[in-house]
Amino acid sequence: MSSFAFLEQLWGARYVILSGLGTTVSISLLAIVAGSLFGVFVGLALVYGGRVLRLVVRAYTDIIRGTPVLVLVLASYYVSAAAGIDLGPFSAGILALAVFCSSHIGEIVRGALQAIPKGQTEAAKAIGLTFSQTFTSVLWPQALRQCLPAWVNTAAEMVKASTLLSVIGVAELLLRTQEIISRNFMSLQFYFLAGALYFIVNFGIERLGKYVERKTALPS
Repeated sequence: MSSFAFLEQLWGARYVILSGLGTTVSISLLAIVAGSLFGVFVGLALVYGGRVLRLVVRAYTDIIRGTPVLVLVLASYYVSAAAGIDLGPFSAGILALAVFCSSHIGEIVRGALQAIPKGQTEAAKAIGLTFSQTFTSVLWPQALRQCLPAWVNTAAEMVKASTLLSVIGVAELLLRTQEIISRNFMSLQFYFLAGALYFIVNFGIERLGKYVERKTALPS
Protein backbone atom coordinates (compact mmCIF):
# COMPACT_ATOMS: atom_id res chain seq x y z
CA MET A 1 0.00 0.00 0.00
CA SER A 2 2.85 2.34 0.85
CA SER A 3 4.58 1.64 -2.47
CA PHE A 4 1.38 2.31 -4.36
CA ALA A 5 0.89 5.60 -2.52
CA PHE A 6 4.44 6.65 -3.35
CA LEU A 7 4.03 5.82 -7.03
CA GLU A 8 0.78 7.76 -7.07
CA GLN A 9 2.47 10.79 -5.49
CA LEU A 10 5.45 10.42 -7.81
CA TRP A 11 3.24 10.39 -10.89
CA GLY A 12 1.41 13.46 -9.70
CA ALA A 13 4.68 15.31 -9.03
CA ARG A 14 6.53 14.12 -12.14
CA TYR A 15 6.53 17.50 -13.86
CA VAL A 16 7.71 19.28 -10.72
CA ILE A 17 10.60 16.83 -10.32
CA LEU A 18 11.56 17.06 -13.99
CA SER A 19 11.46 20.84 -13.78
CA GLY A 20 13.77 20.81 -10.77
CA LEU A 21 16.10 18.32 -12.44
CA GLY A 22 16.22 20.44 -15.59
CA THR A 23 17.10 23.52 -13.54
CA THR A 24 19.85 21.61 -11.70
CA VAL A 25 21.35 20.32 -14.95
CA SER A 26 21.15 23.77 -16.60
CA ILE A 27 22.79 25.58 -13.70
CA SER A 28 25.48 22.94 -13.29
CA LEU A 29 26.27 22.86 -17.01
CA LEU A 30 26.51 26.64 -17.33
CA ALA A 31 28.61 26.94 -14.17
CA ILE A 32 30.98 24.15 -15.25
CA VAL A 33 31.44 25.57 -18.76
CA ALA A 34 31.91 29.17 -17.60
CA GLY A 35 34.10 28.14 -14.67
CA SER A 36 36.24 25.88 -16.84
CA LEU A 37 36.82 28.55 -19.50
CA PHE A 38 37.73 31.20 -16.94
CA GLY A 39 39.75 28.63 -14.99
CA VAL A 40 41.98 28.01 -18.02
CA PHE A 41 42.84 31.71 -18.11
CA VAL A 42 43.45 31.66 -14.35
CA GLY A 43 45.83 28.74 -14.76
CA LEU A 44 47.66 30.48 -17.63
CA ALA A 45 48.01 33.64 -15.55
CA LEU A 46 49.43 31.68 -12.62
CA VAL A 47 52.10 30.08 -14.81
CA TYR A 48 52.90 32.61 -17.53
CA GLY A 49 51.59 35.93 -16.22
CA GLY A 50 53.71 38.82 -15.00
CA ARG A 51 54.53 39.17 -11.33
CA VAL A 52 51.69 41.58 -10.55
CA LEU A 53 49.16 39.51 -12.47
CA ARG A 54 50.31 36.32 -10.73
CA LEU A 55 49.94 37.95 -7.32
CA VAL A 56 46.42 39.18 -8.13
CA VAL A 57 45.29 35.85 -9.54
CA ARG A 58 46.93 33.95 -6.66
CA ALA A 59 45.02 36.10 -4.17
CA TYR A 60 41.81 35.44 -6.13
CA THR A 61 42.24 31.66 -6.14
CA ASP A 62 43.26 31.47 -2.48
CA ILE A 63 40.36 33.64 -1.31
CA ILE A 64 37.74 31.89 -3.42
CA ARG A 65 38.95 28.38 -2.59
CA GLY A 66 38.99 29.26 1.10
CA THR A 67 35.43 30.64 1.05
CA PRO A 68 32.47 28.28 1.57
CA VAL A 69 30.26 27.94 -1.49
CA LEU A 70 27.21 29.01 0.53
CA VAL A 71 28.90 32.32 1.36
CA LEU A 72 29.66 32.87 -2.33
CA VAL A 73 26.05 32.11 -3.23
CA LEU A 74 24.68 34.56 -0.67
CA ALA A 75 27.24 37.21 -1.60
CA SER A 76 26.57 36.94 -5.34
CA TYR A 77 22.85 37.40 -4.73
CA TYR A 78 22.65 39.97 -1.94
CA VAL A 79 25.81 41.98 -2.60
CA SER A 80 24.97 42.36 -6.27
CA ALA A 81 21.46 43.52 -5.32
CA ALA A 82 22.91 46.03 -2.85
CA ALA A 83 25.19 47.30 -5.63
CA GLY A 84 22.16 47.89 -7.85
CA ILE A 85 22.79 44.89 -10.10
CA ASP A 86 19.68 42.76 -10.38
CA LEU A 87 21.04 39.35 -11.33
CA GLY A 88 18.13 37.29 -10.09
CA PRO A 89 18.52 34.00 -8.20
CA PHE A 90 19.30 31.90 -11.29
CA SER A 91 22.04 34.17 -12.64
CA ALA A 92 23.49 34.83 -9.18
CA GLY A 93 23.68 31.10 -8.54
CA ILE A 94 25.49 30.46 -11.81
CA LEU A 95 27.92 33.30 -11.05
CA ALA A 96 28.73 31.93 -7.59
CA LEU A 97 29.30 28.38 -8.81
CA ALA A 98 31.28 29.51 -11.86
CA VAL A 99 33.59 31.64 -9.72
CA PHE A 100 34.15 28.77 -7.30
CA CYS A 101 34.70 26.35 -10.17
CA SER A 102 37.19 28.66 -11.89
CA SER A 103 39.44 28.84 -8.83
CA HIS A 104 39.69 25.05 -8.68
CA ILE A 105 40.10 24.61 -12.44
CA GLY A 106 42.77 27.30 -12.39
CA GLU A 107 44.82 25.33 -9.87
CA ILE A 108 44.31 22.13 -11.85
CA VAL A 109 45.48 23.78 -15.07
CA ARG A 110 48.43 25.38 -13.27
CA GLY A 111 49.61 22.04 -11.96
CA ALA A 112 49.19 20.36 -15.35
CA LEU A 113 51.10 23.08 -17.20
CA GLN A 114 53.93 23.13 -14.70
CA ALA A 115 54.30 19.36 -15.06
CA ILE A 116 55.18 19.74 -18.74
CA PRO A 117 58.97 19.94 -19.27
CA LYS A 118 60.11 23.50 -20.07
CA GLY A 119 62.16 22.18 -22.92
CA GLN A 120 59.02 21.72 -24.99
CA THR A 121 58.13 25.40 -24.68
CA GLU A 122 61.66 26.41 -25.56
CA ALA A 123 61.64 24.09 -28.58
CA ALA A 124 58.37 25.63 -29.77
CA LYS A 125 59.91 29.12 -29.50
CA ALA A 126 62.96 27.92 -31.39
CA ILE A 127 60.89 26.91 -34.41
CA GLY A 128 59.04 30.23 -34.40
CA LEU A 129 55.69 29.31 -32.84
CA THR A 130 53.78 32.08 -31.09
CA PHE A 131 52.60 31.58 -27.51
CA SER A 132 49.02 30.90 -28.66
CA GLN A 133 50.28 28.31 -31.17
CA THR A 134 52.51 26.75 -28.53
CA PHE A 135 49.63 26.55 -26.08
CA THR A 136 47.07 25.08 -28.47
CA SER A 137 49.41 22.67 -30.28
CA VAL A 138 51.98 21.68 -27.65
CA LEU A 139 50.95 22.51 -24.09
CA TRP A 140 47.17 22.14 -23.95
CA PRO A 141 46.88 18.61 -25.47
CA GLN A 142 49.29 17.32 -22.82
CA ALA A 143 47.78 19.33 -19.98
CA LEU A 144 44.27 18.20 -20.88
CA ARG A 145 45.14 14.55 -20.30
CA GLN A 146 46.37 15.38 -16.81
CA CYS A 147 43.44 17.69 -16.03
CA LEU A 148 40.61 15.32 -16.89
CA PRO A 149 40.37 13.23 -13.68
CA ALA A 150 40.45 16.30 -11.44
CA TRP A 151 38.07 18.15 -13.78
CA VAL A 152 35.52 15.35 -13.46
CA ASN A 153 35.71 15.60 -9.67
CA THR A 154 35.26 19.38 -9.80
CA ALA A 155 32.29 19.09 -12.18
CA ALA A 156 30.63 16.58 -9.86
CA GLU A 157 31.19 18.95 -6.94
CA MET A 158 29.42 21.72 -8.86
CA VAL A 159 26.35 19.49 -9.28
CA LYS A 160 26.29 18.81 -5.56
CA ALA A 161 26.94 22.48 -4.76
CA SER A 162 23.89 23.45 -6.83
CA THR A 163 21.73 22.21 -3.93
CA LEU A 164 22.84 25.31 -1.97
CA LEU A 165 21.04 27.59 -4.43
CA SER A 166 17.74 26.72 -2.81
CA VAL A 167 18.60 29.26 -0.08
CA ILE A 168 18.20 32.11 -2.57
CA GLY A 169 15.04 30.66 -4.09
CA VAL A 170 16.35 28.79 -7.13
CA ALA A 171 13.82 26.06 -7.89
CA GLU A 172 16.38 23.31 -8.43
CA LEU A 173 15.88 19.63 -7.67
CA LEU A 174 16.36 19.81 -3.89
CA LEU A 175 13.95 22.71 -3.41
CA ARG A 176 11.33 21.05 -5.62
CA THR A 177 11.76 17.83 -3.64
CA GLN A 178 11.27 19.68 -0.37
CA GLU A 179 8.11 21.31 -1.74
CA ILE A 180 6.71 17.89 -2.65
CA ILE A 181 7.59 16.46 0.76
CA SER A 182 5.87 19.38 2.49
CA ARG A 183 2.62 18.22 0.85
CA ASN A 184 2.80 14.44 1.22
CA PHE A 185 5.34 13.96 4.08
CA MET A 186 7.07 11.13 2.20
CA SER A 187 10.53 12.42 3.06
CA LEU A 188 12.45 9.14 2.89
CA GLN A 189 11.10 8.12 -0.50
CA PHE A 190 11.50 11.46 -2.23
CA TYR A 191 14.90 12.28 -0.75
CA PHE A 192 16.07 8.86 -1.92
CA LEU A 193 14.70 9.65 -5.39
CA ALA A 194 16.50 13.01 -5.41
CA GLY A 195 19.73 11.30 -4.38
CA ALA A 196 19.34 8.78 -7.19
CA LEU A 197 18.82 11.59 -9.74
CA TYR A 198 21.92 13.44 -8.52
CA PHE A 199 23.85 10.19 -8.85
CA ILE A 200 22.65 9.74 -12.44
CA VAL A 201 23.78 13.25 -13.37
CA ASN A 202 27.21 12.79 -11.80
CA PHE A 203 27.54 9.33 -13.33
CA GLY A 204 26.89 10.92 -16.72
CA ILE A 205 29.66 13.45 -16.07
CA GLU A 206 32.02 10.64 -15.11
CA ARG A 207 31.20 8.71 -18.29
CA LEU A 208 31.75 11.84 -20.37
CA GLY A 209 35.13 12.35 -18.71
CA LYS A 210 36.11 8.75 -19.42
CA TYR A 211 35.05 9.14 -23.05
CA VAL A 212 37.14 12.29 -23.53
CA GLU A 213 40.03 10.62 -21.71
CA ARG A 214 39.94 7.71 -24.17
CA LYS A 215 39.77 10.06 -27.14
CA THR A 216 42.74 12.11 -25.98
CA ALA A 217 44.89 9.20 -24.80
CA LEU A 218 48.16 8.58 -26.56
CA PRO A 219 48.22 5.41 -28.68
CA SER A 220 50.02 2.61 -26.90
